[in-house]
Amino acid sequence: MRVVIADDSRVMRQIVVRTLRQAGYDWDITEAADGAEAFQIARAEQPDLVLSDWNMPNMTGIDLLRALRAAGDDVPFGFVTSEGSPEMREQADAAGALFLVAKPFTAESFRDVIEPVLA
Repeated sequence: MRVVIADDSRVMRQIVVRTLRQAGYDWDITEAADGAEAFQIARAEQPDLVLSDWNMPNMTGIDLLRALRAAGDDVPFGFVTSEGSPEMREQADAAGALFLVAKPFTAESFRDVIEPVLA
């Protein structure tokens, strides 16, 4: 599995990678510092999954998802974000996200949302 992790915090990207490994996912991971970088990587590398923060400079996570869909890219997409309000979940669903994991997260919370995607 090739995965893109987009978050403007390098530390948070490392935490996501570590938590995925703890959940048993030893994937090929590419990191992006914002949505614009993640968009370029996703279009070039055609990953199997994109995990994105919501609030980032240059291009937010929701704008990243919308841009990918507008480009005809249906890569499985999930949010890993500090907010999980009903409004955000609604926007994420409407834009085509498969899940939204709110921080703080655990290996178990990742398994709960990722296993259905892999099935």
